[in-house]
Amino acid sequence: MHGGVAVVVEADEQKITKSIVNNYCDVVAESLCEAIDLAEEAAKKEQPLSIALHGHAGDVYMECVKREWIPDIVTDQTAAHDLLNGYIPSGLSIKQANHIRTKKPKDYLSLAGVSVVAQVRAMRLLQQAGSVVFEYGNNLRWQAEQYGSKDARLLPGFTAEYIRPLYSEGRGPCRWVALSGNPEDIYKIDEYILNHFQADKRVCRWIECVQESIHFNGLPARACWLNYEERALLAEAVNQMVAVGVLEAPIAFTRDHSEGSSMAAPTRETEAMKDGSGAVADWPILNALLNASGGASMVSVQHGGGVGIGHSIHSGMTAVADGSFSASRRLEQVMNADAGLNVIRHADAGYESAEHSVKAFGLKKPL
Repeated sequence: MHGGVAVVVEADEQKITKSIVNNYCDVVAESLCEAIDLAEEAAKKEQPLSIALHGHAGDVYMECVKREWIPDIVTDQTAAHDLLNGYIPSGLSIKQANHIRTKKPKDYLSLAGVSVVAQVRAMRLLQQAGSVVFEYGNNLRWQAEQYGSKDARLLPGFTAEYIRPLYSEGRGPCRWVALSGNPEDIYKIDEYILNHFQADKRVCRWIECVQESIHFNGLPARACWLNYEERALLAEAVNQMVAVGVLEAPIAFTRDHSEGSSMAAPTRETEAMKDGSGAVADWPILNALLNASGGASMVSVQHGGGVGIGHSIHSGMTAVADGSFSASRRLEQVMNADAGLNVIRHADAGYESAEHSVKAFGLKKPL
C-alpha cells in the first residue's frame, strides 16, 4: 500500500501457500539470496512487492547480519506470546515441532527459549547496523527476557513508538460486517467513504488498496482505522442506508481489541504510558460499562489480547445498524463513547495531543 518492498519469513509452508492464494503475498523466494535479489530489483524499479521466504525468522535475520544486508525496517509477528503452542524453534520442521511439543513440552520450551533469545539478538544487531527495529506486540521481548536476554527492551514496541499519537486523536480500529453475506453491501459503504471522507487520504488510500488486493473470508467485512468523528458519521450513514434499502441487511459494527481505551497491556497497547498507568485495568472495564449502557448489541471483557493470558485485559463491543431510529441512537452513543474514551484516557495520562483533541471534539472529560 505504501509502495514498499517486504521480505516476509514464514516457518509454515502451508501458510505461505494460503497467503499467495488469498493475495496477501506476491511471490515466493526459494532462498534468502533470491529474496534479496527480488527485493533489490523491485526497489530499484520502485515497484511494490511482497516476497515470502520459508524459514525461521531468527535464522534469516542473523544471516542478513552476516551478509551485511540491512533492511530499512525489521519487525516480528511470530506467536511468541505462547511459546509452547505458537512459536516454532529454530531448526525444527512443523512436523517435528508438533511431535516434540506434545511428547516433551519442557524440552520444547527450552528450545523455544534459546531460539527467542537468538532472534532478539539478531534483531538488536540489525538495529545497531541501522535498521528501524521494533516489536510488533507479540511479547517477544518479554519472552526473551525470561530466558536470559539482557537487552531485549532496547527494542521499542510499536504502540508506544507509532500508534499512540493515533489513539490521542481518537483514531482506532473500526470494523463493519455485512450480515446479508452480500459483498455488494460492503462496496456500497466503500463508495460512501470514498465520497465523504476525501479529506482523510489515509482512509481513502486504504479502501482503494483493499478493494483491489484483499479477498473476503467468511462474511464480507472491512476494517479501517477511523477517528472519533468518522466512526459516528459512518455508523449513522450506514444505518440510514439500511433504513432506505440501499443495503440488503443490517451491518454489525465492531473492532478488534487494539483500541486505546479498551486495553490494559503494559507490554503492548499501554506500554510506557506517560503517567505510568500501563497496568491500570480500570479503563477497559469502564469502556465495557460505557458501551453496555450506551446500547451495544454485544460487550465482552477478555484476557490475553495477543500478548498472552495474564499480560493484558481488554474489552470488545459490537453494535448493529438495523435501520431503526433506536439503532441510530445506540450507534451514536456507542461510537462516541468507544472512541471518546480513547481520547480521554490519553489526555488523562498527560498527552498534549489528546488534550487538544478533547477540546476540538468538545468531549466532557471528568476531573
